[in-house]
Amino acid sequence: MRLILVTALTMLAFAANSLLNRLALVEGGIDALTFGTVRLLSGAVMLALLALALRRGLRLGGRGHIVGVVSLLVYIYGFSSAYTVLDAGIGALILFGAVQITMFAGALLGGEQPLPQRSFGAVLAFAGLVWLLWPGGAVSVSPLHGALMAAAGAAWGIYSLAGRGAVDPLAATAANFILAAPFGLGLTLVTAGASGLTAVAPLGLGLAVTSGAVTSALGYLLWYGVLPRLERSVAAVAQLTVPVIALMGGLVFLGEVPTLTFVLAAVVVLGGVALSVVPQRRR
Repeated sequence: MRLILVTALTMLAFAANSLLNRLALVEGGIDALTFGTVRLLSGAVMLALLALALRRGLRLGGRGHIVGVVSLLVYIYGFSSAYTVLDAGIGALILFGAVQITMFAGALLGGEQPLPQRSFGAVLAFAGLVWLLWPGGAVSVSPLHGALMAAAGAAWGIYSLAGRGAVDPLAATAANFILAAPFGLGLTLVTAGASGLTAVAPLGLGLAVTSGAVTSALGYLLWYGVLPRLERSVAAVAQLTVPVIALMGGLVFLGEVPTLTFVLAAVVVLGGVALSVVPQRRR
C-alpha cells in the first residue's frame, strides 16, 4: 500500500510540473529556455541542501551519472521548448507515448516478459490516452517541435530506466541535477549572448523555482526511490496517469467544465493502469 501511495504522489508531482510549465509559458512572462534553466538550478540547490543535511556530503563521481545527466537535460529543454508551439493535448500524447514505448522497449531488452494481463492493460491505458487527447479535427504539428517532444519523452524513459539501478535515490538524483546544472546555465548564457537578455516576470520566475525545487527535485527523488521496486512495464504504464491528472488539474484550477468524453477516457486509462499493476501469478 505504501508503494502505491508514493507512486501516486510522484505522478501528482509530474502532473503539477506540466501545469506549472504551461502556466509559466502562457501567462508567466518567461521563455522556455530560461524556465528550463531556473527549474534545473533550483532543483539542484534543493537536492544539494537535502544531500548535505541527510547524507553529510555529495557524491558526484562515477560513470553512472552520464546517462542520467544527458537524459535529464534533453527532457527538461525538449519539454519546455516543444510546448512553446505544440497544442497541450497533442504534446502530452507525443510525450507519454514516447515514454511508454521507451520503457517497454527497455523492459523487453532487459529480459522482462510482461504477462498478457499487464500487456493488455498497457494497450488499454494507451488507447484511452489517445482517445482523451486526440484532436477533434485536423491538426498541424510542427515536425521540429514534435521531434523535440518525442525526444523529451524518450529521454525521460531512459532517465527512469537508469534510475532502477540507483542504490541511494537522494545521492543519485542530486548528482544528476548538480552535474546537469552547469550545462544548462552555459546554454542559457551562450543564447543570451547571441540574442540578448530577455526580461523575466516575477510570476514566471516563481513558477520555475517551484517546478524545480518542489515538483521536480522532490518528485524525481520519490520516483528514483520507487523505481527499483517497480517492474519496468508497470513504471511505464503508471506514468500514463499523468496527462489525466494534469487535465483534471486544469479543470479544477482553470475552471474548465469536464465533458463526458473526458470522464469516459479517464476511466479507460485508469482502468488499464489498474489492470497492469494488480498482482498476478505466473502459471
